[in-house]
Amino acid sequence: MSTIERESMEFDVVIVGAGPAGLSAAIRCKQIDPDLNVVVLEKGSEVGAHILSGAVLDPVGLNALIPDWKDKGAPVKTAVTSDSFVVLGPAGSARIPNWPMPRLMSNHGNYIVSMGNVCRWLAEQAEELGVEIFPGMAASELVMDGDRVAGVVAGEMGKNPDGTPGPSYEPGMELRGKYVMIAEGVRGSLAKQLIEKYDLSAGHEPQKFGIGMKEIWEIDPAKHKEGTVVHTMGWPLGKNAGGGSFIYHAENNQVFIGFVVHLNYENPYLYPYAEFQRFKHHPAIAELLEGGKRVAYGARAISEGGWQSLPKMTVPGALLLGCSAGMVNVPRIKGNHNAMLSGIAAANAAAAAISAGREGDELVEYEQDVRTGLIAHDLKRVRNVKPAWSRTGMMGSLMLGGMDMWVASLFNRNILRTWKHGKTDAAATRPAKNYRPIDYPKPDGKLSFDRLTNVAFSFTNHEESQPCHLKLKDPTVPIRVNLPEYAEPAQRYCPAGVYEVVEDKSVPEGARFVINFQNCVHCKTCDIKDPSQNIVWTTPQGGDGPNYPNM
Repeated sequence: MSTIERESMEFDVVIVGAGPAGLSAAIRCKQIDPDLNVVVLEKGSEVGAHILSGAVLDPVGLNALIPDWKDKGAPVKTAVTSDSFVVLGPAGSARIPNWPMPRLMSNHGNYIVSMGNVCRWLAEQAEELGVEIFPGMAASELVMDGDRVAGVVAGEMGKNPDGTPGPSYEPGMELRGKYVMIAEGVRGSLAKQLIEKYDLSAGHEPQKFGIGMKEIWEIDPAKHKEGTVVHTMGWPLGKNAGGGSFIYHAENNQVFIGFVVHLNYENPYLYPYAEFQRFKHHPAIAELLEGGKRVAYGARAISEGGWQSLPKMTVPGALLLGCSAGMVNVPRIKGNHNAMLSGIAAANAAAAAISAGREGDELVEYEQDVRTGLIAHDLKRVRNVKPAWSRTGMMGSLMLGGMDMWVASLFNRNILRTWKHGKTDAAATRPAKNYRPIDYPKPDGKLSFDRLTNVAFSFTNHEESQPCHLKLKDPTVPIRVNLPEYAEPAQRYCPAGVYEVVEDKSVPEGARFVINFQNCVHCKTCDIKDPSQNIVWTTPQGGDGPNYPNM
């Protein structure tokens, strides 16, 4: 427990994270009771700076939150006009017809959006209702009152690299609330603390993850087809890993192109970022991008465990919202709608409790809403797709998972019941001695790029004098354990080139593990995939990290 003396501020509701879940909760609180005192803390330099998503938005959550969003000018304008699934081979492709797909897989009525811009607009709506939003305020610590979560510490800045207070040290403030909503996104540091402290995953399957990498390209107008949505599977991953791509034709001749690799891959030599870059050299993709230019890059982890991996979401005084709990519908590649619905449900429960004179107790009403309402309906129907892919591969998942989704859509029951995920993604990594290194082609600087060049297009910045926010439980593990056992996969699974093994004959081990934390795009992959679970991602000082323009 911290002994630093801090000023404190009291609120009815404290929300950590200005993503779709947190902002929806804030808006709904004020819609119910304009007198509620609501604050939203955002670690990015501005709302939207740390938001990265595909994204094709199912507007069900937005419709429930702000029914007249079109009249209010929401940046949700590009309706999906064409929707296709393609299996890629090394040189060719085969389209999967849409008619065998369950209706839930259709993107009819959905929109291609920049979720960063959607969140900026949601923040404007929240502020008009009187919500206080503090960007550049990283919530770094929970404030406890006995067994109850009573608030968070935010805004601590100015530490020396060794963690001691520097000459410009600011201790931050305690922001206390009757209820605290954790909406940090995937693998957030406070959410992870809550899950471990209260053993919230007990009785549930381990959470599963993917790493999603995205570039925005401006392409030749003659090739641009606004509203077109394409998803691919197959090459270049093959049997090495599960995953696939998305290609969304947005406004202004821009294409959102992304690549997802499931993090339960076994081969430690797999290099997800290099797979993404190689993917763009497929003839069908290269032809689309030829003559265009990349204008932005970013990466983030994606929760993929689905229904069976949802932890308990309430503790005394606090709730887990959206991707902090893991509400992504994997086959639909969508989670923003469920994040918004979770924010609405959390606000409904908190506002009712405060109105009844309660505070700091466990909002079981929220958990019940999530597990019986629209979110449950969305996730339960697709719950076996991810474990089927893990067990049987892509084609097996298409057949078994597809059949299970069809029956669930028609009869509201899963014929496969509930398959388990088994081991964590970290535990899935196997020793390097079982594999050979993979020879990846060098980037050509036109379609494919090296990591550090691309990281510059994430506009990432960290104050270098602060402590490294990527903590090692044991500094000797990377060279002593991970290097001989797993060829130190941190060199490859990080999509921003944060981790290096550098030869150094001046030390007994002959090598050093270097952490270039300035490059970190806050994807959290290291916290998830490190086979020794030795890396802990924590928040850097507020405002640092990527500055995504319209991801």
